[in-house]
Amino acid sequence: MFDILFSSLGHLFTVSHLLYMMLGVLVGLVVGIIPGLGGIAGMSLLLPFLYGMEPTVALGMLMGLVAVIPTGDTFASVLLGIPGSSASQATVIDGFSLAKRGQAARALSSAFLSSMIGGLIGAIVLTGFILIARPLVLSFSSSELFMLTLLGLSMVAVLSGRDLFKGLAACGLGLLIGAIGMAPATGEFRLNFGLDYLYDGLPLVVVGLGIFALPEIIDLLVKRGAIASEPCKLGEGWRQGIRDVGLQRGLVARCAGIGSLIGTIPGLAGSVVDWLTYGHAVQSARDKSQFGQGDIRGVIAPESANNACACGAMVPTLLFGVPGSGTAAVFLGGLLLLGLQPGVGMIETHLDLTYTIIWSLALANILGAALCLVLARPVASLTRVPFATLAPLITVLIMFAAFQATRATGDLLALGAVGVLGVLFKQANWSRPAFLIGFVLAPGAESYFYQAVQFQGADAFQRPGVLTIGSLILAALFIPMLRSLWIKRRQAYSVGAASTARAEPPTLGAIDVVLFVALLGTAAFAWMDVADLSLIGGIMPRLAIAILGVACLLEIARCLVRRPEWQHQPLRQQVAWLAGFFALVAIMLTLGFITAATLFCLAFLVAIARLKPWTAAGMSLGVTAFLLGMAQFLTLTYPSGLIDPWLFG
Repeated sequence: MFDILFSSLGHLFTVSHLLYMMLGVLVGLVVGIIPGLGGIAGMSLLLPFLYGMEPTVALGMLMGLVAVIPTGDTFASVLLGIPGSSASQATVIDGFSLAKRGQAARALSSAFLSSMIGGLIGAIVLTGFILIARPLVLSFSSSELFMLTLLGLSMVAVLSGRDLFKGLAACGLGLLIGAIGMAPATGEFRLNFGLDYLYDGLPLVVVGLGIFALPEIIDLLVKRGAIASEPCKLGEGWRQGIRDVGLQRGLVARCAGIGSLIGTIPGLAGSVVDWLTYGHAVQSARDKSQFGQGDIRGVIAPESANNACACGAMVPTLLFGVPGSGTAAVFLGGLLLLGLQPGVGMIETHLDLTYTIIWSLALANILGAALCLVLARPVASLTRVPFATLAPLITVLIMFAAFQATRATGDLLALGAVGVLGVLFKQANWSRPAFLIGFVLAPGAESYFYQAVQFQGADAFQRPGVLTIGSLILAALFIPMLRSLWIKRRQAYSVGAASTARAEPPTLGAIDVVLFVALLGTAAFAWMDVADLSLIGGIMPRLAIAILGVACLLEIARCLVRRPEWQHQPLRQQVAWLAGFFALVAIMLTLGFITAATLFCLAFLVAIARLKPWTAAGMSLGVTAFLLGMAQFLTLTYPSGLIDPWLFG
């Protein structure tokens, strides 16, 4: 055994292994910083270079990329309000709020340090799991996996605050949109309305960018100015972020443990762990008032779990050849290219390479976090640049990221459509995380439910694991309610007046009314669309429709009883910018993606950002070079239009 350990250490600290690991770290940082790409695209870029490489060297490069992408994607999440990948969506909520308050460096440094610690904890857990995880992973059946998705849905109650019914309605809409496409059980197509683009459902990248990124861009354009509304001394913020991690070391350890364990379960990595740990941070906090407005714990919790989850996802990949995440699936292909067969043989005949993989993950986490900490201060200074200068570049960036999801023109239109919903939710203060949770968990919940019923029948929900997870769901739902009632009761007794025990009256605005009407209409229309589906094929959309409709009606009833305060919700400028976005999409389809993007950046930078023509022209040509380079690397074919074929071939 010691010979194997020394052999693994020998592989780890060779010059070639370290150099290629550093190359993987650098590629992972670039891929992580570009919103929407994530580990799948980055890993796919490296696969062609694996042919003929020594396995130990190639594994160093792959592990460098796998380890650092959950760290690098924090830049876009914190600085731009754009989820760098599906595993950094929860970071946007408080990270971007901190950036807008001038505390970007604090958010970044705390995120990078907690990511590094989480990755190291994940590597330690992975080391032990390699030998003991086989019976544990095999003990999870479809029924336990279904209950874990319900546990993720129960976080809606935590994240919605006092607007529980609005949060449930948003979650129901997310479940409904997540059910678009083919039913996994019967093969029936649902809610596609005759559009070819919807036959496979909406891509997560498009939905994530539309619900978070576009609303934030439009909001900042309406307000003008820089991303950071307050001046920030980046040096002090950098040190404060490190101190925050030290103060929240218990939260870091707990979230890293959760990420490691959930990562070992195939299909439940990424955004599921992100929201679970964010919900845990909210639930375990005594003072919840700052969550969603810039609480550093909302950054530390998901970032601690992301890197640990990447380590945990290696357990089923290495032991059973079952990828624990999308990135692990591409990594699995890389192992096969290197002549390594995942499975029990990785422990029996290639245990030295297995430990090389684990320790490469740990070392790459340290290198990546150190590099990000060095870059945190200069990159955080982007938040002090007038946002009108960054807006056209970011807009083109998210349109590129959305288009590469399925490489169809429908991606751009879907991005705009979800963006409209995101703007309405943001202005009316509806829970966008609740919507995204429903969307992310819908396909897995339906598949696991069907498999559990098909293979286990009624016994599926009497298993010990199911009952244990069920008790956690009840705790997640009722503990916040009981704690809230206890706090109100204590306040009532301390003041000595019953009036203080009453909850604040709900607020209502014109956008709320529009949303209620639109969502109830959507529920009715969707019910008619799924009326002819079989029981199994239509169970998820019918459940989503029921949650959506009942939650809307309950919120309306609550407003009628409580007499809500009327809230002014301005929307005119947001509508104008949304109209401009759809006009840009139309121009892209007419002239060509690259031509339209270049002209858009040039016109925007000159007319709105008021830059000098030569500066604007240089930045616009940089956008052109970026799009052409990514097309070459990713073999992308943009919408050509009338002019692109003449200019770019």
